[in-house]
Amino acid sequence: MGEHEGFWIDHDYDRERAAGGSSRYAEHVRRNVAAFDGSWGDIAPVTFACAAWRLATTPSPPYVRWHRRILSAACDRNPWDGTLTAHALVVSPLPAQLTNSREWWRDRGWRDWPQTFGQYLDPTDQDLTRTPFLRTTLLIDVPVPLDALPPAPDGPFKTLPQTAGLAVAVLVKELNELLNPIIRRLESAQAPG
Repeated sequence: MGEHEGFWIDHDYDRERAAGGSSRYAEHVRRNVAAFDGSWGDIAPVTFACAAWRLATTPSPPYVRWHRRILSAACDRNPWDGTLTAHALVVSPLPAQLTNSREWWRDRGWRDWPQTFGQYLDPTDQDLTRTPFLRTTLLIDVPVPLDALPPAPDGPFKTLPQTAGLAVAVLVKELNELLNPIIRRLESAQAPG
């Protein structure tokens, strides 16, 4: 995993924590076959891929990990045309319109995102009683290409975990292609003074 990779699959943790010794994600998929209802035999791989993504991002810790700036990442079927849309909420520095002048600051002690060991955190309830926070984020909504996604299976066959894993791997690759340039730019941006 590169320093500025948006997403990666934690294969080592997946294998080490698997009850059967093979794949924790595969076991999770087998336990949650109902998550794929409505996708069996679908001509488009979108509903299946979205279900596979949800299962890959929900256990704690998740099968798919993401960069510290990414607060959430979801995939949905676009109701307009059935394509796949990804939604990511990403921590961002304050925009230049706010850092160019501190007139709005007015000695109130505004704070940005709290961090512990480089992880962005929500301020505690206690923090909110003392200090105002301005935590900026980017909401990224992006269409994801479907070409490399595996076809939706006709039913919950034995190969379901492998097909779901392939769909997740394709989504990780496609989302990295789309979001890594943004993350690299955010990471290289100078923090406001």
